[in-house]
Amino acid sequence: MYEAQLIRESPVPRARTATQRPAPTTPRRRAFAAPQILSQFIPQFPPQQVPPPPGEPASPQTVAEIRADHAEGRLSDDRLVPALIRNTEIAPVALDRTPPDPTLSDLLDPAICLQYQCIPHRRCGNWLWIATARPECMAQIRQAFSRRNPDLTLHLSALLAPRDTILAHLAERHRPALTERAQARVALAYSCRGWRSYKAGNAASLLSLTGLPMVVLITMPHLVFATISWLAAATLVIASTMKLAAATAHLIVRDPPLRPEDCPPDDDLPTISVLAPMFREPNVAAALVKRLQALDYPRAKLEVLLVLEEVDGLTREVLEDTALPPWFRVVIVPDGAPRTKPRAMNYALDFCTGDIIAIYDAEDAPDPDQLLKVATSFASAPPDVVCLQGALDYYNDRSTWIARCFTIEYNTWFRLLLPGMGKLGFALPLGGTSLFFRRAPLEELGGWDAHNVTEDADLGFRLARAGYRTRVIDTTTKEEAANRVLPWCKQRSRWLKGYCVTYLVHMRKPLSLCRDLGFWRFIGFQAHFVTALTQFALAPLLWVFWLVTLGVDLPFTTLDTDPRVKWVAGLFLMIEALTLILGFIGTRRPRHRHLWAWVPLMHFYWPMGAVAMWKALYELIVKPHYWDKTQHGQSVATWDHTVPISPESSFSRVTKALEI
Repeated sequence: MYEAQLIRESPVPRARTATQRPAPTTPRRRAFAAPQILSQFIPQFPPQQVPPPPGEPASPQTVAEIRADHAEGRLSDDRLVPALIRNTEIAPVALDRTPPDPTLSDLLDPAICLQYQCIPHRRCGNWLWIATARPECMAQIRQAFSRRNPDLTLHLSALLAPRDTILAHLAERHRPALTERAQARVALAYSCRGWRSYKAGNAASLLSLTGLPMVVLITMPHLVFATISWLAAATLVIASTMKLAAATAHLIVRDPPLRPEDCPPDDDLPTISVLAPMFREPNVAAALVKRLQALDYPRAKLEVLLVLEEVDGLTREVLEDTALPPWFRVVIVPDGAPRTKPRAMNYALDFCTGDIIAIYDAEDAPDPDQLLKVATSFASAPPDVVCLQGALDYYNDRSTWIARCFTIEYNTWFRLLLPGMGKLGFALPLGGTSLFFRRAPLEELGGWDAHNVTEDADLGFRLARAGYRTRVIDTTTKEEAANRVLPWCKQRSRWLKGYCVTYLVHMRKPLSLCRDLGFWRFIGFQAHFVTALTQFALAPLLWVFWLVTLGVDLPFTTLDTDPRVKWVAGLFLMIEALTLILGFIGTRRPRHRHLWAWVPLMHFYWPMGAVAMWKALYELIVKPHYWDKTQHGQSVATWDHTVPISPESSFSRVTKALEI
């Protein structure tokens, strides 16, 4: 009723259906007659009788059909707005010649304007003209306007303008607000942005924090060493018990397979927005575009946002020389601190139009059928399942010994332990890529903590605290493994520093955390973080047990005279056997069986983690928000090949291979 009244009262005729539109008795010179008050703002409209350009349908189309033609490349960018004008009878406006009235910019939330690609343009009495690239979203725009301005009664009417022009104007007009929002989107109680690093002027404070432990260590070295050694042994036992329970749960409780026939029809599929943040990635940017183009999903319901930092001229130059499909966009993040991946994603989130938000890293190569699996999983999942995690793997797993061990570690985690933790009812720490979120809960929680360098793990527990759940689905995204010692240690130290930050942030109020998670998941939270951190930090002390067991006389400890050490040594052997078994099971798929010969060498892989942990502890004090970036593109030779969909996970309606 309201829409019908609005059509009758509007000073510019609204679109009508074919059954509503009377047959013309005489030829009309113009499709629209703008009121005189708007004649200085709105350009002359194209004649209705002018036929569409060759190659475009002559019969009327719906907005959805026009969008599909544009996404599939059948309708060029410069013909999109004219096609919408012909088929909707909505007037166009040239924002470069008649810019929006700046006094109206606060009538709509900038986030709403970005999502629905609209901007308040002119007000004429009780009419507010909205320049938009998505006229089909006017109902949502009106609702947002009413929520923001409950005491203001205006009739909203649409004008058509190009998407890129609107977004560029919004990004420039609201730059300070959008930049601040990206930095502080998460509530302060759940963020680490209030932390301050210790500089030279804080040396006294730092010494006061470390002085007492040093005094105790000097005065009672044997007691301290023995206590910490037994603590390290205890955490090793707890970690191994948790791994055994998770692996058993995953192997016993099998997930029902996703079936292609359960995939919703194209018209019912959700719109997916892919965020692909990149910083100084000129070596992989073009390859990422090609890989994402291989995703099997209706183009009209998919958009890819390549998120670049403002100072990253190298990657921008590569993308300018790369042909991007119509459903790709480049979003430039204004420079600011901290320069992190979560801050970039927070900024780009408002530019998304999709109901599902997907995350990929710059070097990723997802299975082409991955988004179909995501849509199918969300369609059958209860509403409290708001996040899906895909498995991660490496495509350069044969390049070095470190890459082989890294692949064994990743497959054991994503194919065995992480899904097993979910089946045990624990909250899951997310991986940083191949993630898929329902948009509304993600925005409800404030997106990502821009200052946390493991924003993924933090978000996983914030979702759990809010009562939401995460599921692991059977789909794979391949990445590039850090295959040399220094890059591996830098990357792992960032992860471990972020784990420390995440644990300390959530443990600010332990009782509140326990209430939010529930007792069982609270225990899982403690077991996961405490053991993960202490295992690397105290690894050198665990090596002492091995030396004592082998009969090495160490003057700084009395463990060699303790009869319990033999029992501990036997326990350690059992744990090592468990680690080997889990490594074999994690790499049991045919593609990874060549790694079985390398599983026994994992014992020599983990000591690098101790180096990374102590680097992380140092940075936790002096630069907690520093993002030690991993440089990708080091295994160039491994990209020039075909990455097929694994036969056991093929889900695509038209199975295809990804040519890289």
